[in-house]
Amino acid sequence: MQEKLLQINNLSVSVEDKKILHGIDLEVNMGETHVIMGPNGAGKSTLGNALMGNPKYIVDGGDIIFDGESIVSLSADKRAAKGIYMSFQNPLEVPGVSLGNFIRSAMEHRTGKRIKLWDFKREMKQAMDILQMDESYAERDLNVGFSGGEKKKAEILQLLMLKPTLAILDETDSGLDVDAVRTVSKGVEEFRKDKKRSLIIITHSTRILESLNVDYTHIIVDGKIVETGDASLIEEINARGFEKYEQPDRREQ
Repeated sequence: MQEKLLQINNLSVSVEDKKILHGIDLEVNMGETHVIMGPNGAGKSTLGNALMGNPKYIVDGGDIIFDGESIVSLSADKRAAKGIYMSFQNPLEVPGVSLGNFIRSAMEHRTGKRIKLWDFKREMKQAMDILQMDESYAERDLNVGFSGGEKKKAEILQLLMLKPTLAILDETDSGLDVDAVRTVSKGVEEFRKDKKRSLIIITHSTRILESLNVDYTHIIVDGKIVETGDASLIEEINARGFEKYEQPDRREQ
């Protein structure tokens, strides 16, 4: 029997007094990969931010259970310490803080232990090699002057170093060329080698999914999950889009 890692129960979320999510129910077992798809403005990124604890996203009702504990009242840093990670669609630039120091600090916060610099650098190099990143990026200010592809690689580098139990990837493949998507996908594959780790991928494109074993696909329209299926649902969306799920009679179900 698979162990439940995440349970979302009747979750409703507002942003700036506007209701975005309406009664979302979702379960993610340990080791599973779930894909969240839907048209623009459907609430996909809102779900990710609500799970991560972004204070702009107000939970109006329902609960989020992670590893057997309600986390709906926990701040984002406490959720991160428990093993939740989210890569952002548009990563922020942080002048004055190097990528390496940022990741090392985050790792120490997650584990509660000091990390020897030599051990950190060795592990960092191994992860950067997977992503074909030059080691000099570790000394550069976080995301400052990075291209779109470099920012996404830096996000996946954090994923590999932090080793969260649950990773939420929000449009990680957005704006990337074919080669960059392939490199980022290698990093995601590496993360998934540990069968105790779970993954939620929020995406419009399906290029990053080509090399992954997807367990469940969920379609969100107007803040509700209107369909759940296996990987074949991705193929259907690629062929036909979301039109049939946006029909008024379907949304009212």
